[in-house]
Amino acid sequence: MSTASRTARERVRAELIKEITDIARRHLSTEGAAGLSLRAVAREMGMVSSAIYRYFPTKDDLLTALIVDAYNAVGEAVEEADAGCARDDFTGRWLEMCRAVRAWALAHPHEYALIHGTPVPGYQAPADTVDPASRDGVMFGRLIADAHAAGAITVPQDTPTPEEFQGDAAVLRQAIFAGVPDEVILRGLHAWTWVYGAVSFELFGMYNNVITKRAATFEHGVLSMAHYVGLS
Repeated sequence: MSTASRTARERVRAELIKEITDIARRHLSTEGAAGLSLRAVAREMGMVSSAIYRYFPTKDDLLTALIVDAYNAVGEAVEEADAGCARDDFTGRWLEMCRAVRAWALAHPHEYALIHGTPVPGYQAPADTVDPASRDGVMFGRLIADAHAAGAITVPQDTPTPEEFQGDAAVLRQAIFAGVPDEVILRGLHAWTWVYGAVSFELFGMYNNVITKRAATFEHGVLSMAHYVGLS
């Protein structure tokens, strides 16, 4: 097979995979992840059900593709938000990254639910999802490491870091928090966890009939978390 023929075939395959995943994302909004069906996607495409298995042999393969796409999308949003800030504006970088997570989640609620909502029964995420899932966390860890290296983090000494955290801190330091002391890593972990908790509360209805000014509430929270981490 010539290079031109192979390239054309690869392009057609990529286009078909994109069409399949685009339709599957629409089905997420009506059927949910548990109700996603390869046969239903094939039917909407006008494709015999056996043909779709050439691209996604199982439903789990299709779910994995959607999950990877979602993780990469939110990771890319966080990266773009960070890139738009001055490198030494550490608080500004934090705020923009957090805003990017919330904005992406509100714009793609069903994809957010796929990666941060109720686990799909019987689905086991493969290793393919690990790197995409860590993209936003890597960016956050880099921000904390940058701020610490610049002397821009001052952590209050009112709450000692538990000794039990030392092992986890060592792993996190090696992975994403290069050169960052335990107490800053722990506060950073708490802050990032809060961001996703707040977004999930808003997206999954926990604020219904309780919080109406949600953007302002979120802004106050992320600024409070910046101070909690020790950013000036």
